[in-house]
Amino acid sequence: MKKLMITLGMFATFCTTEAKVTLPALFTDNMVLQQKSDIILRGHSTNRKEVMVITGWDKHIYMAQTDKQGNWKTEISTPSAGGPYEISFCDGEELTLHNIMIGELWLCSGQSNMEMPVGDWGKVLNYENEIREATYPDIRLFKVKKETSLTPKEDLSPTQGEWQECTPQSVNSFSAVGYFFARQLQQKLKTPIGVIDCSWGGTPAEAWTSYNGLKHLQEFEHEMDMLESLGFQPEKIDAEYAKKREAWYQSLYEHDMGWCDNHQVWAEPDYSDENWKEMNLPGSWESNGIKDFDGVMWFRKTVDIPRTWYRKPITINLGKISDEDIVYYNGVEIGRGSNRDAVRRYTVPKKLVKRGKAVLTIRVTNYAGEGGLIGKPENMTMTVKGKDPVTLAGNWKYLSGFSLAGIEPLPPSPKTNPQYPTTLFNAMVHPITKIPIRGVIWYQGEANVGRADEYADLFMSLISDWRDKWKQPDMPFYFVQLANFLKKEEIQPDSEWAALREAQSKALYLNNTGMAVTTDLGEANNIHPKNKQEVGLRLSQLALKQTYKKKRMPQSPLFKSYRIEGNTIRIGFDNPGKGFMKPDTIKGFIIAGADHIFYPATVTIQKKEIIVESPDVPHPVAVRYNWADNPDGNLYGLSGLPTAPFRTDNW
Repeated sequence: MKKLMITLGMFATFCTTEAKVTLPALFTDNMVLQQKSDIILRGHSTNRKEVMVITGWDKHIYMAQTDKQGNWKTEISTPSAGGPYEISFCDGEELTLHNIMIGELWLCSGQSNMEMPVGDWGKVLNYENEIREATYPDIRLFKVKKETSLTPKEDLSPTQGEWQECTPQSVNSFSAVGYFFARQLQQKLKTPIGVIDCSWGGTPAEAWTSYNGLKHLQEFEHEMDMLESLGFQPEKIDAEYAKKREAWYQSLYEHDMGWCDNHQVWAEPDYSDENWKEMNLPGSWESNGIKDFDGVMWFRKTVDIPRTWYRKPITINLGKISDEDIVYYNGVEIGRGSNRDAVRRYTVPKKLVKRGKAVLTIRVTNYAGEGGLIGKPENMTMTVKGKDPVTLAGNWKYLSGFSLAGIEPLPPSPKTNPQYPTTLFNAMVHPITKIPIRGVIWYQGEANVGRADEYADLFMSLISDWRDKWKQPDMPFYFVQLANFLKKEEIQPDSEWAALREAQSKALYLNNTGMAVTTDLGEANNIHPKNKQEVGLRLSQLALKQTYKKKRMPQSPLFKSYRIEGNTIRIGFDNPGKGFMKPDTIKGFIIAGADHIFYPATVTIQKKEIIVESPDVPHPVAVRYNWADNPDGNLYGLSGLPTAPFRTDNW
């Protein structure tokens, strides 16, 4: 009591003049600090040379000196889990943080399946009931605002303003995986849990990795050299990419069959389009049966110009176009647009308007998603002031100029692009590295599908990079293997989703990592499967077993070894537990001989091993399990968790 009175007296004496302590965004009421750790408290003071800090759990006084810019920092130590506590700051004016818990702090990061909220746009399985029951005062939530930066930022921006207690209101727009993970930990550990939602849909792993984490990877070496040579200055970098983008746009014309010798041949009024196909517009070309096409499509329509329109400007209305367009009237460009949300309206100069037939041509470039004229029929017209409009909706001739398949993608603008290497790490992760955390849960990979060859090294580099930045070489890192998705195919040896899952699994060679297998939780037509409760549960089981040393936590069986025995292949596993469940028919296995042709396999469970064979493969050399975009394998351990996909070959 005497020590407390002395402390309060000193604090009251020190806080006598007006000033203002400001703190990083992560330091607010309701926050969770990692227990039994050393934490650098930092901030800014406007007035004095010293800042006094008092930690509520031990009433210890810390004195911090400000530098010339008013910045200060001091190191404090946190006790075992508990709370709530207060932390008081004073540089002449008192600032107190209230309702602070000491416990376990986890970072939840990745792309849209980590971002997917409990309610809001996510609406997970049974979301209404989940939200209604989400009152957990010992779980605290912090959501990082989406931002990009070409250089590491010192602070970040919160989306919800500050740390929030877990309530039906705060959990609605929070990461479902993060929340369900935290709920499991809190219930098992009886400890305050803090989770930081740091995610952004559609983003690749390289955007979440620092310069140091990428500079030694061959695929990103050139890009990192460029950033360094330009001094990481956003203006210079953006100018450099403006040149690259312009060169890329110009190169497209070289591929376009509608252009010849720098001339728009297919827009000329005397060009014959009699062999072109017809399409009813408006309508995306996907809705007209042209699937999986990104590139340039040309549209032509011959229209009648009334006598009364002679030498009068014509207004051409085309509605919305995805993504870019160039419009020609009798071979003369009359306008172009690049915003898919903007309604296109162009004017034909009066000097070009004659009686009789005229040809309207539209060159549409689409980079992703649906392409074409996507507005409404009533918005497709041509008219002269004071005259009734003439509809342009209906049949148009069309022909593909070229496909973007196989062409290098448009160089992104690194200044604001969340897919550009380093930008998300710099803006959203780097500021968090200034405080200790217990570990990371990660759900990402969809944006890197198709680049499995580089992902294994990239992902391991990301994990090692984050551990370096936190100065926690053994920091736990648990990740979700991609769920099943797209059309089911029994044999799909060229599956890009399977290849990415394998690349993810290579990270298990790093210490203190774990993989939640989810190839039984996906949905063929939904890249955001709704059962996020099970994802959070499986991640929590990894953490409880490996980080918190809880016994009897289930594990997914992982491929370990194989032996060829006559016309069979015998498979051994890590984490087999007490063995496998025995369904009537085991699905998901395919087997091949030296010809590399795979056939469905028959499977026998023998204790903790699997024996695979097929009458079509008398001399087998390779087995694969759940090697498809959307596999249907049903091999579960007796623990109840699915066996991870694998292959014994490297074809």
